[in-house]
Amino acid sequence: MSKRFDTIISLLGDKTDSYMNHVCKTVDKNLLHLPGPDFVERIFIHSNRPIPVLRSLQNIYSQGRLANTGYLSILPVDQGIEHSAGASFAPCPIYFDPENIVKLAIEGGCNAVASTLGVLGIVARKYAHRIPFIVKINHNELLTYPNKFDQIMFASIQQAKDMGAVAVGATIYFGSDESARQIIEVSEAFNMAHELGLATVLWCYLRNNAFKTGGKDYHTAADLTGQANHLGVTIEADIIKQKLPESNGGFLALNKEGVSYSKTHDKVYSKLSTDHPIDLTRLQVIHCYMGRAGLINSGGPSGKDDLAQAVQTAVVNKRAGGMGLISGRKAFQKPMEEGVKLLNAIQDVYLEEKITVA
Repeated sequence: MSKRFDTIISLLGDKTDSYMNHVCKTVDKNLLHLPGPDFVERIFIHSNRPIPVLRSLQNIYSQGRLANTGYLSILPVDQGIEHSAGASFAPCPIYFDPENIVKLAIEGGCNAVASTLGVLGIVARKYAHRIPFIVKINHNELLTYPNKFDQIMFASIQQAKDMGAVAVGATIYFGSDESARQIIEVSEAFNMAHELGLATVLWCYLRNNAFKTGGKDYHTAADLTGQANHLGVTIEADIIKQKLPESNGGFLALNKEGVSYSKTHDKVYSKLSTDHPIDLTRLQVIHCYMGRAGLINSGGPSGKDDLAQAVQTAVVNKRAGGMGLISGRKAFQKPMEEGVKLLNAIQDVYLEEKITVA
């Protein structure tokens, strides 16, 4: 066995057997459109995307350690707005400087760096030609008192194009009171992005206190997040960012006690999913048009055992048929050399041929 594979197995720990030997018996992998070197030609060449969008997508797929594999490793640093700069950068203050954010993405071998208009704009002339930029165009700011949770536009598509970005990113809080407006705004923005030759990435997040019921939090339920993904690809997101599922049965839980909410089907739970993390993540993948739009899962907050958690998430994503990981806080809330090591460990999962789609 290779040293790389041995390292991955050691980081999986007691999850090794469950994660490495699992065979998905819900939706067969042969029905999926899996990542590969020819992904743009195989999938997007048949779409309505303008030719410059294909070039932008290929630019992302051709960068970093995962170049020309069809898999993606993206560094997202929009937390200075979403979570406040102090909360995000106090653990490692060098990242108050936008240049260090871009340096981490480059030295970490990422396919792209995703950040705010200001972060990327202030260093665009120095770095936009060295690594693909993904400009996050909307944010939830945390300075309004009391805090509210609403994604509002911070940047225009033209600003992203003018700084040399190849893609734009946006968040929609599906299920929130503001989701209808956000869907309209982001759909219009993504249409303009495609017209101007930029690819689109959607952060498909759920947000509603009602999703916490019966003592459980269903914001990361596979069925609910899967539907969020399906709404995301409907407005032509080329890549879907989603949290790794931690449960299932959100629709069922929200339809108890005489409450009527949305629609589901028994076979979603009996045929399309089990309680295994890989099967739950596959449910997310199939909601992305069976993988025609790539699913990248987020790395989650920084804490103990970041390296092991990141590798475990990557293994689940890859074996489910996903396209990669977008990991921020685990990488930038520590010294740069440690962040580079973590990003490389994630990428090693996708480079390792012994880790196959389940």
